[in-house]
Amino acid sequence: MTPFNDNDFHHRIDLFEPGDKTALVCVDVPELQRMIVENLTELEYKIHTGLFVEDILLKLQSHEYNVLVISGNFNAMTIETNPLLQAVVEMLPNQRRRQMVALVGASVHTDSEMQAWANSVDLVVNLADVPNLKHVIRRAVQRSEAFYKPYIEELQAAGMA
Repeated sequence: MTPFNDNDFHHRIDLFEPGDKTALVCVDVPELQRMIVENLTELEYKIHTGLFVEDILLKLQSHEYNVLVISGNFNAMTIETNPLLQAVVEMLPNQRRRQMVALVGASVHTDSEMQAWANSVDLVVNLADVPNLKHVIRRAVQRSEAFYKPYIEELQAAGMA
């Protein structure tokens, strides 16, 4: 448990240093946000949060986060109309492949690769599994890094990354 109350998590903005593991949490339900932030903190991520779409989109443009956690129903939207998920789809490929995007929602099944693919994210997490998010995120980040490592190495060898 951390010494912060729920209201502190609405505006969490850690200072990033080169080499830090960074995360952006786009969740507007205080208790859910608190659990996600605690799990990511245990994994030693530095964290930014946001409550407004415009604020989050600005953060996405100004920083390349290692992990993005997005609520499917952010600001009472549906997964299909969520502008944050749309922004992820529109990211430049070089930025996108360096990030692990997790979609959190009641209608998804944790680790369903088909649902992740259908929603253009790397990982889906059901609300019931959020208390154990650190284990799921750790595995997903390792999988993503292993998947992209040979490709990024080839791009670097060709002078394209």
